[in-house]
Amino acid sequence: MFKNCEELRHYIQEHGVEMIDFKMIDLSGRWRHLTIPAERFTEETLASGIGFDASNYGFAPLEKSDMVFIPDLTSAFTDPFCSVPTINMIGDVYVIGNPHTTFDQDPRVIAKSAEDYLRSTGIADEIRIGPEFEFFVFDHVSYETTPHKTGFRIDAKLADWNSGKDDDNLGFNVPHKGGYHIDIPFDDLYNLRSEICMLLEERGVKVKYHHHEVAGPGQVEIEVEFGNLREMADKTMLVKYIVRNAAYKAGKSATFMPKPLYGEAGNGLHVHMHLFKNNQPVFYEKGNYSDLSSTAMYFIGGILKHAPSISALANPSTNSYKRLVPGYEAPVNICFASSNRSAVIRIPGYAVKPEKKRFEYRAGDGTANPYLAYSAMLMAGIDGILNKIDPVESGYGPYDVNLYNLPEEEKQKIKSLPSSLNEAITALENDYEFLLAGNVFPKRLLEIWVEQKRNEAKAVSLVPNPAEFGMYYDL
Repeated sequence: MFKNCEELRHYIQEHGVEMIDFKMIDLSGRWRHLTIPAERFTEETLASGIGFDASNYGFAPLEKSDMVFIPDLTSAFTDPFCSVPTINMIGDVYVIGNPHTTFDQDPRVIAKSAEDYLRSTGIADEIRIGPEFEFFVFDHVSYETTPHKTGFRIDAKLADWNSGKDDDNLGFNVPHKGGYHIDIPFDDLYNLRSEICMLLEERGVKVKYHHHEVAGPGQVEIEVEFGNLREMADKTMLVKYIVRNAAYKAGKSATFMPKPLYGEAGNGLHVHMHLFKNNQPVFYEKGNYSDLSSTAMYFIGGILKHAPSISALANPSTNSYKRLVPGYEAPVNICFASSNRSAVIRIPGYAVKPEKKRFEYRAGDGTANPYLAYSAMLMAGIDGILNKIDPVESGYGPYDVNLYNLPEEEKQKIKSLPSSLNEAITALENDYEFLLAGNVFPKRLLEIWVEQKRNEAKAVSLVPNPAEFGMYYDL
């Protein structure tokens, strides 16, 4: 938003801004924040930064936790939810020194390093990605986990389970799995989504479209236009911030949780991607399969080869693997195809122009730290190109059929994504060298990630599940 401190100061004076709020990404992918009065922001803030305890962000050990963050002026945006006029901007983490040096475990640093590495290979100048954001908007959410009581309760006013309610019910209840592109008045979230999209547009996030998604109880999608990797990771965080706070302001609760409802469709984070060099598309070559170049095919080969370990970063929650089950639109088959939503990689049939030619990775979800997940996808693709990993020769397809309807003997030939967070973490432990290329991912960060995710999986596994009481109580 701003190129220098003078532009910021002019905007503050012209628009009566009173607070500057700094957003920092922690290891898990959540924003944390710290606020100062606008008059305290000076050139010195950009030079020396603001000190904080990095151990609470999941990065540094307690005994070496003092670090600083330095604001990125270009990331600034006005906050539509604060009663006091506020500008937000993202901070980059630095190791204290004279001068300060960038912290290699900072997710934004990793994303920038991944883009720099791509350029250094000569393959392309830029990767352009376009995420699709799926999320639920509920009218009520409650949960508890105590030694004597465990459970959750969710409600959405127009869910099919409310069709028999006598109070305040007008009969427009969305059928089970019947929500895809459903029109108003069934789509009672239309106005909220439009308001969200306008807030995003005003803050530089260009919206492609929005609509109701498959699941009846308030599942929706917003798809945005393309941008570079770190730019879109920043915008992913902004989308989640705007969505959650706009829903909260409207008296509702929005979640990007992959599988909040049993038996309904889950939330994915599909990521479209393509490469450009000198502003020319790298993925297009007329006459090949789906008009994809050999470079594009090698990129696909790299992603599919490393898909199990990518899952540890793109699907980093225990809940992720309740979405990644056969029979739903969430893909579990490590293969590629055109216009096929049951494959991990889908080549959109409607993207026919050279500059539009691309594919999407369909397995990821919104619990991912976007900087790490997008970077891992790029690094896997680069590895595929450098090592000429042909997805056809490797047995990854193309499979232009409904994979769920294949005979069992054919299904057995197709590898599957991990079925649990523990499996994904094991895959990452056995396959991470491609992430270290170009010093993009620090090995220490991956070690911390593995430890944290192992602990999360263990903690969840130790809690009795309410479904277990129905299955085992009388045995």
